[in-house]
Amino acid sequence: MRVRTTIQKWGNSLALRLTGPLRSIPHFEENMLVEIDVDEHSIQVYPVATKKPPRFKEKDLLQGLTAKTSHANEVFYPTLKELGE
Repeated sequence: MRVRTTIQKWGNSLALRLTGPLRSIPHFEENMLVEIDVDEHSIQVYPVATKKPPRFKEKDLLQGLTAKTSHANEVFYPTLKELGE
């Protein structure tokens, strides 16, 4: 898709406004972190992949956990060889 727009002055800088399909097709949102590739002929803007919030909270996962149910007696102790030393 190709869109024609105008570069505008914004303070002491130049700016492109991302409206309509320019923001909705790549799913750009306010305050989204992006990476920009620049060469002599173009600028490409990519959203930065962010971590999704965890599905479970730690306190919920640990609820009801005891030494017996956690198999605390089966603790693994790696050897130096297994650690690459």
